[in-house]
Order: sequence, then structure tokens, then C-alpha cells
Amino acid sequence: MDPRVLERLRCPVCGEPLEQATDTRALRCPRRHSFDIARQGYVNLLTGRAPHVGDTAEMVAARAEFQSAGHYDLVSDAVADAATRAVSGVGAYPLVVDAGAGTGRYLGAVLAALPDAVGLALDVSKPALRRAARVHPRAAAALADTWQRLPLADASTAVLLNVFAPRNGAEFHRVLDPAGTLLVVTPDTDHLAELVDALALLRVDPDKAERVTGSLGGHFTLAGSAVHRTELALTRPEVATLVGMGPSAWHTDPGALAARLAALPEPVRVTVAVRVDAYRPR
Repeated sequence: MDPRVLERLRCPVCGEPLEQATDTRALRCPRRHSFDIARQGYVNLLTGRAPHVGDTAEMVAARAEFQSAGHYDLVSDAVADAATRAVSGVGAYPLVVDAGAGTGRYLGAVLAALPDAVGLALDVSKPALRRAARVHPRAAAALADTWQRLPLADASTAVLLNVFAPRNGAEFHRVLDPAGTLLVVTPDTDHLAELVDALALLRVDPDKAERVTGSLGGHFTLAGSAVHRTELALTRPEVATLVGMGPSAWHTDPGALAARLAALPEPVRVTVAVRVDAYRPR
């Protein structure tokens, strides 16, 4: 693990600094709490049993396929651009943390744009972390539940990414540098709008932006916001992959989805619309 990331990690049991053990594939703290590093490269910093296991292997594979095809490059580019503007004034080797990182695609894009930064992907899904651990040479990955205390030192993080993932405002505030930035990416109201009725998908809450800001308001101040929008022309198999990688995958009957997909004319026109909000710690 990159020592510049390791020095910011903390034991999830006692909060002490972690060191890489020389005799085993593990991280240890001075109180001898030990955390295994999987052969795929991520370290397990989860304490106890997580209430959920995160995205399945099938969902992660679908997401990796869709992202690799470039369909969500709009999101990657927007996050990288916002992170580049955010890192000024936060010192050398800024740490970028992606909380709910998934495949690590967005963290990788940010690190590619910031040659002096190091990164940490946090997720509760092991299939996701197997990919995130390899997303960039300056990235590390850790199994962690973002609803629990994050395995990071206070004020250790320059930029915290939260892309289509749950938000723990109190912990995000604790680990962010006072001059740092929280970047939250959420779907805008017309995101995938053409598919919602046609395929009976989950609909974006029209009040989502206000709810997100309200949930973070006790710890953060909204410093800027931008909506990024484009239209994709997809094949039916690509639409199936898109559905399979997101939250609708948990609620969609495969047979009914296949029947509805067959009725769509190709290419399928799909709007991608995301909101990128930048927050500063209070």
C-alpha cells in the first residue's frame, strides 16, 4: 500500500495508526489489531458484520462494462474537473477518498487528473473492491461500511467523492480537511427519464437535491452546483446492462424487463443528467 495513504488510515477498532506488517499480508496497529489484505489488493477494515453486502458481482460487472464503453465519461470528466478545482491550498500529496467507490472508475479519473494526489476507495462490496484496488497505481482500497466510523484520521482528506452513494455527513465532516471539499454526485430529475416508464424503473425523487443538501446542512455549506447532461444512443443489450448496474436491478423482474426491452426501437435514446454539488465543511 502506498505509504502516503497508509499514514492517513486508522484502526477501525481503537483509532490508532496502522502499519503494514512485514511477516504477513496485513495491516496492524500498536494494540495489535490486525486486518488482512486480500490477494486482490484491498484491505478488510470492516469490524463486525455489515448490515448489507453492497452491490453484487453481477451488478459490478455490468457497471464496469457500461463505464468501460465510455457511456458515463460525462460523469468521470465532471468529477475530475471539480476535484481539480477543489485541491488548491490543501498541501502536498492530497488524499482523495471515494466513499461508496464501486468499481473505482471515478476515483481513477480524479487521480489521472491530479498527478500529486493519492486515493482511497471505500466500499462494502467485495466484488467492487476487487476492481477498485486496481483502478490506479496511486489508489488503495478498503472494505468499510460508510455508515460506521470511517477508518481515517481526522482532517486527513482533501477531497471526498460521493457518487451515487449513501452519505454519512458527520463522518465526512470529521475526515475532511477544514479546507477540503465534499463532491456529491446525484441523478438529476430527468436522468434516464426515457427508460423510467418504458421499463418500469425507479424514478428519481424530484426533491432529491433539496433532501441531500438538507441532510448535510448541519456539517456542510453548499459552495457550488452544476448539472451535466448528454444523450446516449444505446443498443438494447446496452440498456439491459445499464439497468443491471443500478438500484433498479434489485427491483426488476428479468422476464418482464426482457419483454419491455424487446419493444424499444433501436437505437434507444437515453438522457444522462447528473448534478455535481461541492460542499465545504462548516
